Amino acid sequence: MNQDQQYILAIDQGTTSSRAIIFDRSGKPVAIAQKSFKQWFPQPGWVEHDAAEIWSTQAAVIAEVIAKAGLNGKAIAGIGITNQRETTIVWDRKTGQPLCHAIVWQDRRTSSFCDELRAEGKAEMIREKTGLVLDAYFSATKVKWILDHVKGARARAQNGELCFGTVDSWLIWKLTMGKMHITDVTNASRTMLFNIHTLQWDNELLNLFDIPESMLPAVKSCSEVYGETATTLFATKIPIAGIAGDQQAALFGQLCTEVGSAKNTYGTGCFLMMNTGNRPVVSKNNLLTTIAWQLDGQVSYALEGSVFSAGSAVQWLRDGLGIIQHAAQTEVMARSVPNNGGIYFVPSLTGLGAPNWDQYSRGMMIGITRGTTAAHIVRATLESICFQVYDVVYAMSSDMEGASVLDLKVDGGAVGNDFLMQFQSDILGIPVIRPVIQESTALGVAYLAGLAVGYWKDIAEIKAHQLVDRVFEPSLESIQVKRLIDQWHRAVDRSKRWIIPEEDLLINSLN
Repeated sequence: MNQDQQYILAIDQGTTSSRAIIFDRSGKPVAIAQKSFKQWFPQPGWVEHDAAEIWSTQAAVIAEVIAKAGLNGKAIAGIGITNQRETTIVWDRKTGQPLCHAIVWQDRRTSSFCDELRAEGKAEMIREKTGLVLDAYFSATKVKWILDHVKGARARAQNGELCFGTVDSWLIWKLTMGKMHITDVTNASRTMLFNIHTLQWDNELLNLFDIPESMLPAVKSCSEVYGETATTLFATKIPIAGIAGDQQAALFGQLCTEVGSAKNTYGTGCFLMMNTGNRPVVSKNNLLTTIAWQLDGQVSYALEGSVFSAGSAVQWLRDGLGIIQHAAQTEVMARSVPNNGGIYFVPSLTGLGAPNWDQYSRGMMIGITRGTTAAHIVRATLESICFQVYDVVYAMSSDMEGASVLDLKVDGGAVGNDFLMQFQSDILGIPVIRPVIQESTALGVAYLAGLAVGYWKDIAEIKAHQLVDRVFEPSLESIQVKRLIDQWHRAVDRSKRWIIPEEDLLINSLN
């Protein structure tokens, strides 16, 4: 079949839904299908998924998107897979049945074990090898928890009967009917078991978490033909040729291929990544050092900073306060007032993320007067998203020893808000670039798969197709920007450590 009649299928498995998108040679989506699945919250702080349901919903949207596009398997040149990172699945090697529910990246059940390791002085060793902070966020402690708490699991793991994988590994296992147990370097780098310098599973870490190496998938690059589908979903075998965790896929989808280029995804939170080239930059500002991708044998690294509350703060305006009915209202309301009226909102609804990392901070709104209106509160909420992104960009520039971020490429659900994008540009003092095609995560892994099968010749060909919707240029005077940021930092300082840690409560009760 002529390549012009062929397409790339991107599988985009997220935290709340499974999606499938078919892209053409210009990088344009031809068809999209999406299906939500159940979130399980068995105890406070616990978040689980049914791995079988992840597969069933993903299989359903694959079939749906191919039907929507009016295609058959012969028209698909290759498949790329991107996924929610860190979520942990353990299954039986012979039957393919999950041992228990998947433990989701948001799950906090292993926090106390992380505290124990920190007290033992293990945090620095883990950071040196993996680039990660010691936290329940990552996969290693989740795997250990399953082996320790599911009856017979540890003995079966030691006998080589069990497989561990992040969601990409699970989907590939299902797509190949158990023939392939693999992952890629980006997902491996988020497990807290992978040495990002040697590009191998690390024996010291495996011993620390008491995880048998036989459970682990083989680690591959992000763009190569790993094998072919074996499932009856397709009438023909299709090459599986690209894998990347969701934020790394978005970085590649935005074509941030030069050192210092950065993207920000505006979703429930914000995930900001900067390409640091062929060297892993050790952050002095509480950012994560991670692998961006491995392509043609070359590894690129990135710095990552996570903002916990972005879109979720807008959802709170709607569902908690009831002052908006839908997110689209925020732009009109923010523009209805000339400024924030002195209101600053620190949206630490689940603590502060990078670069502050304060789990005891709580949301705070300050500067309220009799003249404060709902519009001021809405504007302050949108501005708070931009302030948080500013703090991460500033931290990244500092870690890069003063190398400036020249522009910021954006994607995610909130980027259609022109007020938000303009204020972001004003606060950063750099252009904010919004692409025409905003499916950056799925597009990134489509690019990786397409490069592997020769659908696109090289990155230069891909860049020729990239279209910009709008570039937002900074318009505020620097003295205004400084005053806004200074006030924001004063507000953040007042919100920190609002919740007193349990140990402090105990001490206080004894006094």
